[in-house]
Amino acid sequence: MGTAQLASLSGTMLFIAFLFYLVAVFFFGATIRDKHTTSDEKREKPGIAGNIGIVLTILGFLSQVTYFVTRWMASGHAPISNMFEYSTFFSMTITLGFIIIYLIYKTPVLGVFALPITIIIIGYASMFPSEISPITASLQSYWLPIHVSTVSLGQGLLSISFIAGLIYLVRQINQSVRNKKTTSLEIILFVIMIFLGFSVISLIFKSVGYEATFQHIQDEKQMETTYYMPAIAGPYEGELLSENAMEPWFDIPSWMHGKDAGRKFNTIIWSTLTGAVLYGVIRLFTRKRLGAFLQPFMQKVKPELLDEISYRSIAIGFPVFTLGGLIFASIWAQIAWDRFWGWDPKEVWALITWFFYAAFLHLRLSRGWHGEKSAWLAVVGFAIIMFNLIAVNLLLAGLHSYAS
Repeated sequence: MGTAQLASLSGTMLFIAFLFYLVAVFFFGATIRDKHTTSDEKREKPGIAGNIGIVLTILGFLSQVTYFVTRWMASGHAPISNMFEYSTFFSMTITLGFIIIYLIYKTPVLGVFALPITIIIIGYASMFPSEISPITASLQSYWLPIHVSTVSLGQGLLSISFIAGLIYLVRQINQSVRNKKTTSLEIILFVIMIFLGFSVISLIFKSVGYEATFQHIQDEKQMETTYYMPAIAGPYEGELLSENAMEPWFDIPSWMHGKDAGRKFNTIIWSTLTGAVLYGVIRLFTRKRLGAFLQPFMQKVKPELLDEISYRSIAIGFPVFTLGGLIFASIWAQIAWDRFWGWDPKEVWALITWFFYAAFLHLRLSRGWHGEKSAWLAVVGFAIIMFNLIAVNLLLAGLHSYAS
């Protein structure tokens, strides 16, 4: 099989995985109204819908593994060297983490949240060029798959703690009153809707093949930037070259520098607007805050079980992240740059992530931070991981800038 055929097969398998995950969400969702529990452990029985859901999830995961292997064969290197490849691999590790935790605890409600996050991250990956390209010289090392895969696996397992923690908060926080807790939870859910909005609007415009090319000056050089969504915010003093494309409503400020700053800012605007519309539609039809709407569906799962899952996910994921994000990273840095540590933004935020989860384990084991406090910490930890994935990779220049 030739390179082009392998690349085509790889893309097809990723799309099939996306469909498997999407269908599995509905089967997991069908379990949340079931009344099956065991009398001794008071844990859920997955039922027929849950069993179908996990089978579909495993099939989706195997499809994504096939995508990964065939892309590796087509490119000749581990497909984790750019933002498209890393994001899709990260979504795969979240799914793997969910499958592991599910097989231990048999808690279908996790799938209602875990798989949509996987789907959103695959949608996020679609924002970046998916063409197979030669690997840069700085990444031509066997340490690439060792370092990046362990970091991603660790983060995938840590992400499950966020999912369990978020479900815990939705279940336990009193939604009959409006206070800091309900407001904070609603903001978190709204941000998730923005990410969902990004996936929805990206797929819509990608399906219709929308493109608009602008010519503009950046860093005293004439450049062309292609937008894949209608330009609400265009490049600073940019000129639209494409016919039948929407003129921008305004230009980004002159102080917004960086590669494709206008396109990225435009994507943020579209994602926020779409997420706000989705959120507004839900509020309109339910006449409730999103947290209050979801709470009745979360009553079946036991809060003690969610708390245990959140802790176990971090207990497993933290050592893996430590191995990949600090130890393997330091060894590779010494080989590549003749020093174990520098103040590169990616290294700094990896250390911040490590310190945060180390503090989480300390507070839980030494200070007894269980339940709600632990759940809030799990949510904050995932926010740090996503900041590392999005802002550090795309906005902060450094030795890891090749990731963008």
